[in-house]
Amino acid sequence: MKKLLLALAAIALTHTAFAADFRAGDLLIKDVHARPTVPGQTSGAAYLSIDNNGKSGDKLIRVSTTLAASAEIHSTSMDGGIMRMREVDALDLQPAAHVTMTPGDGYHIMLVGLKKALVPGQKVPLSLRFEKAGKLDIEAIVDDK
Repeated sequence: MKKLLLALAAIALTHTAFAADFRAGDLLIKDVHARPTVPGQTSGAAYLSIDNNGKSGDKLIRVSTTLAASAEIHSTSMDGGIMRMREVDALDLQPAAHVTMTPGDGYHIMLVGLKKALVPGQKVPLSLRFEKAGKLDIEAIVDDK
């Protein structure tokens, strides 16, 4: 019984560690994660959700990381049955907006020129720059979501 309780406590603590929320002014950033890569893969992706709880808009204007040569805000869309990805200058965050970055749909953060493979459990430092809310340093946890 003790082993079962210890295992459940460990699972609960692990889940809590992956569920960090971050704030920048009226913006709530949550569900921050990145996907694993294989050795030699030079790019990867990170995902997050942003809630603008304010009465005025803001924009995510830049992302950077120390684990890659660059980080870019990308949009993904289907065009004639072909998945297209392109870099965008900024991500507009209207008042009361909820933006969710998910694999294969909408937006994501492209990590270009990775210095090493991303492995499950690893923390990826990301620096987000918002037009009004300023700079916010966060961490993405690499997982298989």
